[in-house]
Amino acid sequence: MDTRISICGCALCIAMITPAAWAGHPLVTDDTGTQGQGHFQLEVNGQYNNNKEDGKTITGGQAAAALSYGLTDTIDVVVGTPYLWTEDANGLSDMSVDVKFRIFENDGLSFAVKPGLSLPTGDQGNGLGTGKVGGHLYLIGTKETGPWCFSVNLGYIRNETDMDADSVEKNIWHISASGAYALNDHWKLVADIVTERNTDRNADNDPVEAIAGVIYSPTKDIDLDLGIKRGITSSAPDWSLMAGTTFRF
Repeated sequence: MDTRISICGCALCIAMITPAAWAGHPLVTDDTGTQGQGHFQLEVNGQYNNNKEDGKTITGGQAAAALSYGLTDTIDVVVGTPYLWTEDANGLSDMSVDVKFRIFENDGLSFAVKPGLSLPTGDQGNGLGTGKVGGHLYLIGTKETGPWCFSVNLGYIRNETDMDADSVEKNIWHISASGAYALNDHWKLVADIVTERNTDRNADNDPVEAIAGVIYSPTKDIDLDLGIKRGITSSAPDWSLMAGTTFRF
């Protein structure tokens, strides 16, 4: 396989299966919650990846920021900017613009849809972007009961790119599910399982990852989080360390 395709596929796979979906970090699975009309949320997070391939240790990761704004009590606009680094390149990746619509809510059960665009702000030549505008659509379901909260995401990502169509998969499906348990008003335990279609059409398997983490909220408007992500299949990084901070105002 061409080296440029290999690097790009790896970087974009990392970008799509990390919290660029802008869920409650360290979760990848989004929930149906919105900010409320006129309210903002700023989320800043980072991730360090460690992976062994053919006896060699490969490291990399990403830092990301997302700003959400509540257009109404049930509609959010979210703009996200990730910064990727691999052993071969580093820099801004493709920005995303999403709109989340909560379309149903009753007795702790809610559903939302989240369409969005990926903008080609990353350097395609260094494997940091696709070079084209892409689109995605997520269907989100959340059930809250007592201290528990469960969410499921089903998604489709159109991976538009100028690269070799025989090697890069353009139609990416996404499936993820999360659970969260509130110990009290300040501490929450979270877990997640995530899989997506591999961006490398010739890959032997699709990336599957499991996440376990904790969220500490010193106030209702600040969250501090820490998580560990473990790759279950060989196409996912062996493990990742995740940390982030969220501010609501």
